[in-house]
Amino acid sequence: MASYIIRRLLLMVPTLIGISFLVFMLIALSPGGIGAALRVSGGQAQASDRLLVQAYLEDRYGLDDPVLVQYARWLGRISPLKFGPRDQRDPTGEIIRAPKGLRAPPLAGAWYGVGRVPSAPEAPASFELGSTPAERVASYRRYANLAAQARSASIGARARLEQELGRYAERHGLRGFVTRDGKIIESRFHAMRFDASSPGADAVVAAGEEALDKYREALEARRGLEAAFAAGPFPEVGFWLWPGRVSLGPPDFGVVFSRGRPVLGMILDALPITLLLNAIAFPIIYLIAVPTGILAATRQGSWIDVGAGALFVALWSVPVVWAGVLALGYLAHRDALGAFPVAGLHNPDADAMPFMPRWTGGPGGGGFQRGFVLDTLWHICLPVACLVYAGFAVLSKQTRAAMLDNFSADYVRTAKAKGVAGGDIVLRHVFRNSLLPLITIFATLFPAMLSGSVVVERIFSVPGMGSLVIDAINLRDRELLLANVLMIAAVNLVALLIADILYALADPRISYS
Repeated sequence: MASYIIRRLLLMVPTLIGISFLVFMLIALSPGGIGAALRVSGGQAQASDRLLVQAYLEDRYGLDDPVLVQYARWLGRISPLKFGPRDQRDPTGEIIRAPKGLRAPPLAGAWYGVGRVPSAPEAPASFELGSTPAERVASYRRYANLAAQARSASIGARARLEQELGRYAERHGLRGFVTRDGKIIESRFHAMRFDASSPGADAVVAAGEEALDKYREALEARRGLEAAFAAGPFPEVGFWLWPGRVSLGPPDFGVVFSRGRPVLGMILDALPITLLLNAIAFPIIYLIAVPTGILAATRQGSWIDVGAGALFVALWSVPVVWAGVLALGYLAHRDALGAFPVAGLHNPDADAMPFMPRWTGGPGGGGFQRGFVLDTLWHICLPVACLVYAGFAVLSKQTRAAMLDNFSADYVRTAKAKGVAGGDIVLRHVFRNSLLPLITIFATLFPAMLSGSVVVERIFSVPGMGSLVIDAINLRDRELLLANVLMIAAVNLVALLIADILYALADPRISYS
């Protein structure tokens, strides 16, 4: 069994890579590619502003590289195997990596700036890094801000240069030199002879000289940031496998573009909430559906069998969205029953509540305080109810069908002939041999409930993984979306592995050796 589990865990790695690759390709090859919605979010914004936003996105995500290179870079960040300098972690939990490289402006040294393009980093000047940890952190923050400003200025100057090159190509009737989204094809410009006296050439040279100056300033600022990073302002993560070359460290899922927070931190904040909802909902489904299925099988054709089946199928037919809206309108709204909270997990004053419910008394009178735990349970009643009701029909009907199939088996007739008690036949023989279909249902029901909680959490404003997934889509945040996809895929694979282990525990005839 142990060797089988190890093999399955190892096989999860290529499976997750394949799933993430497909999702990455779907995002990247969709109309406009990654960040398409952000690029046009301004609507009536000027063309120069859109190009500048596009340039920022390309620099952040490396969108000007081939798609496979982008995926390899993302995979390298989330991989525990790291190459080069070890990453560092700041107090907020963000992974700090060595500064990225800079690309020279297009056509530098050919159409402008001849002999003035920095080909290699110059000797670094003296940088004030400080001697104490606090001084090194302050120095890193200062140089990081300077490098970010210089890089932004360089990106803006580069975008303006590309805009002038596009105008130059249009003015001279050069077809195929600019893509539909306004990006220049640099190789075609390199292949043609530049006429400095032609119309529009002065604007190209002026924009190119400005881009080259900003590029040189960005290089200098980057050298300061490199020195501040090498001074080790923050604790290093992981440990060396090959000192100076290969290390083992935690995955880096990046930073949420729209909120400036680490992706892993946001997932760790939302995941316990979703797990709490499902940890309560899942046992409720099994504790109600399985006994009902057993009872329906032992009393086939009775009013219990027909009534329970009709009720569960009717509940299964109710859409979750409709049920959630009805629950809010009739059970939670103050103009109706008002018995439950409308949204959230806690009252605003939950931090001041005692942990457990209690009665209080005193001269001024007392009363019942529900406490933090009971307040939480009160808030999640409606979300959990919307999660569980649809699962009753599937599990109950499957239990009933498996039980009826085993009731007609030869070993049941043999047990009855030997005088075995009816309860023992049902529970120790028939039900145990009916567990395999129920375990199969578990392998599909648990991941389905995690995905189904997306709708429920959105309706009841629960800040769990469902809301996080919707926000990742609405905010067009690639890093957050890919991390959620990877986590959901991992949950599905782990559920399948748990089902295989439960097969062996339920039926001794099943062996993975």
